[in-house]
Amino acid sequence: MNIKTFCFNPFQENTYVVSDESGECMIIDCGAFYDSERQALTDYIDGNGLKPVMLVATHAHLDHNFGNDLITSRYGIHPWVSAKDEVLMSGLDRQSMLFLNSPLKHPQPAVGRYFADNEEIVFGQHTFKVIPTPGHTPGSVFLYCQEEQLAFSGDTLFHMSIGRTDFELGSYDDIIHSLQTIGELLPDNTRIYCGHGPATTIRQEKDCNPYI
Repeated sequence: MNIKTFCFNPFQENTYVVSDESGECMIIDCGAFYDSERQALTDYIDGNGLKPVMLVATHAHLDHNFGNDLITSRYGIHPWVSAKDEVLMSGLDRQSMLFLNSPLKHPQPAVGRYFADNEEIVFGQHTFKVIPTPGHTPGSVFLYCQEEQLAFSGDTLFHMSIGRTDFELGSYDDIIHSLQTIGELLPDNTRIYCGHGPATTIRQEKDCNPYI
């Protein structure tokens, strides 16, 4: 599996393009905001001959969804997100006014699908389990690939920290419970690709993260 990480937008969010030998790719948390970022993303996809088949949001905050319109218009796929974040996903323009004091630069496409807790999603030769991790938002999820021993945590878990819970619909109690569940469920050697900042492992966070 190949994982390309881009650090995008004013919030320094991590966007991931995940591909394998099939040539298919999954785009996770498309935060491309500036024109140069949007160009860099499509240059990577097209330059490597990749076929985007899935656009997935780990949660419905604006910084993780700025670039959804680009992927939908160029490749014909719509974002997937948890049904529990439907209210937040439909309110991205309101989030833009709140955090950037301006409307969205690009209108957001309709959601393609609301995935269910613990369902499995497949692209190419790989399968990811959608693990619910509410707290940062009600519909926050981990995307876990057991075969590769890796997961994408969105803004639930960071290296030595966790996502904020003081935003709309956030819950500190829920995120702590989610982290306890993840710590029990995933093997210690699982590599974690976070929504912001560097990658880490479950073992590192058990050893050093005060929230786990």
